[in-house]
Amino acid sequence: MKKLALLFGLFFSLFLMAQKKYVVVIHGGAGTIIREKMSPELEEEYLEKLTEALQKAYAEIKNGKTSVEAVEAAIVVMEDSPLFNAGKGAVFTHDGKNELDAAIMNGKDKKAGSIAGVHTIKNPIKVAIAVMEKSEHVMLSGNGAEQFAKLQGLEIVNPKYFWTENRWKSLQKAKELEKFKNPKAENSKPDYFIIDQKFGTVGCVALDQFGNLAAGTSTGGMTNKKYGRIGDAPIIGAGTYADENVGISATGWGEFFIRSTAARTIAAKIQYLNKDVKTAAQETIDEIEKMGGDGGLIALDKNGNIAMPFNTSGMYRGAITEDGEIEVEIYK
Repeated sequence: MKKLALLFGLFFSLFLMAQKKYVVVIHGGAGTIIREKMSPELEEEYLEKLTEALQKAYAEIKNGKTSVEAVEAAIVVMEDSPLFNAGKGAVFTHDGKNELDAAIMNGKDKKAGSIAGVHTIKNPIKVAIAVMEKSEHVMLSGNGAEQFAKLQGLEIVNPKYFWTENRWKSLQKAKELEKFKNPKAENSKPDYFIIDQKFGTVGCVALDQFGNLAAGTSTGGMTNKKYGRIGDAPIIGAGTYADENVGISATGWGEFFIRSTAARTIAAKIQYLNKDVKTAAQETIDEIEKMGGDGGLIALDKNGNIAMPFNTSGMYRGAITEDGEIEVEIYK
């Protein structure tokens, strides 16, 4: 019996050693991303940018910085790239404007900050962090958020900075299709599903050397959105959440992530039902799919385990281990 117990203990130790511990996980959107429709050159651009975001976040972790700083570093890389629907690559509203949203949450103390519906802030994630750290509020919107950003000395740009030809063409196509669309049709989907079916929202979850988690998300919303629509990304507990156990960032059809309180639901499954992160995340995506929603999410728990479920044909995603091993993927 002693030999059996010793062998079991040895096997269990080897098993634990074989498990990778991840410290950063990112996403750049989930949707209809098909290899045959992606040029090799564009695919390489995405992989390079995802890798760069992971490297920047990892450098912060290795230098003893906080998980919040690591999340900021990764998201800024993606906000500054026209490849993603966040910051520079944000999609256009029905009125031909770029409306940006972002959120951050620190799992250590559950402090959070978010902004919604801004037009002139170069890096929305930076302002979300400032809301969390330098104000008594959690969410600011529109002109008020932009005024706050100016007071904090954060970079303000001309709205023309966000203009990109591909996003502008997508808006024109959406408006044309809108003329023939029956909004009362069963399972009627928003126009951005029809145009390119890619949700380019970006997000990051990081685990620092102190064992603290943080999660952040940044987005340009949906093509041809109207009436100041706000999705799940800046809503704490829907598209973004972190506590002492897990951090989550989502991407997809935001209305369903809001209705299912997706991010908080995952955390609750882990906290109250003792479910592992992969099970909790997958069950939540499955529930969203049953409701009629599409998308995906990333989750990282306090032990360095990750989950990246999605119910679309692809999701720009990646992770890096505590040893610096990088993994990036696009397709299913």
